[in-house]
Amino acid sequence: MNKNTTKPTALGSLIEILHITDPTLPIGGFSHSNGLETYVQQNLVKDASTTQEFVESMLKNNYKYNDGLAVKLAYEFTEQNNLEDILKLDNECQALKAPIEVREASQKLGNRLIKIYAKLLDEPFLNNINNLIENKKMQGHYSVIYGVITALLKIDKEKATCAFLYNAAVALVTNAVKLVPLGQTDGQQIIYNVQGLIEALTLEIMNVERDLHGVCNTALDIKCMQHEHLYSRLYMS
Repeated sequence: MNKNTTKPTALGSLIEILHITDPTLPIGGFSHSNGLETYVQQNLVKDASTTQEFVESMLKNNYKYNDGLAVKLAYEFTEQNNLEDILKLDNECQALKAPIEVREASQKLGNRLIKIYAKLLDEPFLNNINNLIENKKMQGHYSVIYGVITALLKIDKEKATCAFLYNAAVALVTNAVKLVPLGQTDGQQIIYNVQGLIEALTLEIMNVERDLHGVCNTALDIKCMQHEHLYSRLYMS
């Protein structure tokens, strides 16, 4: 790791979290709405109240059992130096993301993230994964790559997962501010309101069994598929 010091510190860990979840990180997350655009055009998400309901539902019914759980599992497999199970997990993510836009978005985000960190870190384990992706032997989904990198950075597992969920909530709210539209104060109120839920879900994810990865959110899948056929779109997914 090309730093002045390689000894983990509390502040160093905090900075690593802030860096990997920074919205300005050039991986393209701002161009994806995760189906929200469909909900807005169908008048299902139309104000601050329905936006908060949507964000809470996404966190509880999607992220808890899908990407949020994948982060934790990838983190643990990395600690175990278990590349085989990481490959299996990545394949599961590929199969579980039925809407093609969401599947491709997850791949693009993960691929861009690992390209950044493969240059920042001198980690053979990460380099092996990057080579597998480049040789088309692994998809490299975002949640999996994020879990691998945060484990290699030795960020606390709970904090890494919590930051992932918070980043997802902020992205959804940011998109809602543009799409609904909402006032900036309304958006910040929603983010503040779901902080307790994010903390609770983080703790729950730590105890979710491996076999529950992929509990589906059928309504979201349908809305994401419908997004491909919207008359006008601001987002890629």
